[in-house]
Amino acid sequence: MKFLRFLTPLLLAIVVVLCFAPTAWAFCGFYVAKADTKLYNKASQVVIARNGDGFANAKGDRTVLTMANDFQGEVKDFAMVVPVPTVIKKEQVRVTEPKIIERLDAFSAPRLVEYFDSDPCAPLYDYALPQAAPAPAVSNESAGARRGDASLGVTVEARFNVGEYDIVILSAKESGGLETWLQRNGYKIPRGAKQLLKPYIRSSMKFFVAKVNLDKFEKSGYQFLRPLQISYQSPRFMLPIRLGMINATTEQDLIVYILSPEGQAEITNYRTVKIPSDANIPVFVKNEFGEFYKSMFQTAYTKEDKKVGFLEYAWDMSNCDPCSADPLTQEELKQAGVFWLDDNSESSVPAPPNFRRPFPTSSVFISRLHVRYTRDKFPEDLIFQQTGNRDSFQGRYVLQHPFQGELKCQAGREYKRSLPKRFEQEAQTLAKLTNWNIQDIRNKMKLNVSNLRLSWWENFLSWFGLY
Repeated sequence: MKFLRFLTPLLLAIVVVLCFAPTAWAFCGFYVAKADTKLYNKASQVVIARNGDGFANAKGDRTVLTMANDFQGEVKDFAMVVPVPTVIKKEQVRVTEPKIIERLDAFSAPRLVEYFDSDPCAPLYDYALPQAAPAPAVSNESAGARRGDASLGVTVEARFNVGEYDIVILSAKESGGLETWLQRNGYKIPRGAKQLLKPYIRSSMKFFVAKVNLDKFEKSGYQFLRPLQISYQSPRFMLPIRLGMINATTEQDLIVYILSPEGQAEITNYRTVKIPSDANIPVFVKNEFGEFYKSMFQTAYTKEDKKVGFLEYAWDMSNCDPCSADPLTQEELKQAGVFWLDDNSESSVPAPPNFRRPFPTSSVFISRLHVRYTRDKFPEDLIFQQTGNRDSFQGRYVLQHPFQGELKCQAGREYKRSLPKRFEQEAQTLAKLTNWNIQDIRNKMKLNVSNLRLSWWENFLSWFGLY
């Protein structure tokens, strides 16, 4: 970018200060790749927009829950059973577009960034800014069946259609009757649901049950099932995950995007741990970032005994640094379920006296939580809480490219001698994060190290200051 040389000294100074100021938000660098949900064969995604802490504001707590459907198979076999804390009415349900969840995923995904070392022989006043690299059917239920509902202890609280979905809201007195009712009415639920339904019935929860209206789905022209979004008021800030384990044979990945007017969200009944971040790793990882992140996540997951939730991203929605995708617009946030934007367009979090925020803040803070779970390690549903912590965090991994030009000055020779040690540290860091074999890592880095290592005579002359 040769035009950068013509920036005024004042503007140049501002750019340098922003890139290197030691604040939590000034990460700078150039985004080159992201670890989004496409890395996983099957990752459930849920968006929770919530205003209210579940305690002091219990009567005013409102939650908008958006569930992405990752169902694989014939749509006629699709059935969704979601425990909900209250009876849901038709006006509280809508379908939304998959793009909204894709946008949240792209904005909050862990990311790879790269920097380029400046010329160590360049005059100090000649600021060399980093150069960016190219980024790589309504059920025909009979009267007889309806009369049978009472004997099963099941009550149909509501029945309606939204988009391509037929929906019923059920309450039940016992899990066996609920399981029988679902099977009699054509819902293909997995065997073994009875035991997992029991705790929800004991706590008087209702059941949001959906299946696809085939005629409406065919007329809609959609190739995939759209996400369902439900809105309700309840002091319970939770997400039921146990029903998703009925037929699970492997670990399940769940990505939860929590949108709040306050700050970071965390899991209260399991530990919430930040994903390892801000690590310098070898530059060859640029072509293997997906495999790196999967290995790194599995290593951290195993180290934590497979029973924690990982925070992958926490940020004010008004900005990002570096940005893997643009922040969502006000309209997109509303589609994602954020219902408080019209009430307060400014941040609801007061700033300390004489404090100037580095960036504008919004009334939407996003937390991205990644949970990998199995039935034995996660026997309880997830319970969340909002906090006032608005510290920024992201899963961020750094490639530091060495300077490739001639190095004829003393500082350049010292820089060159420092590189092998730096590369070895990057190799050790990568091995620790991923559990990859250290020798394999060194072999992939060998060309970089050997090309930059000083010869014996260069080292000899440098002892006397002659090189």
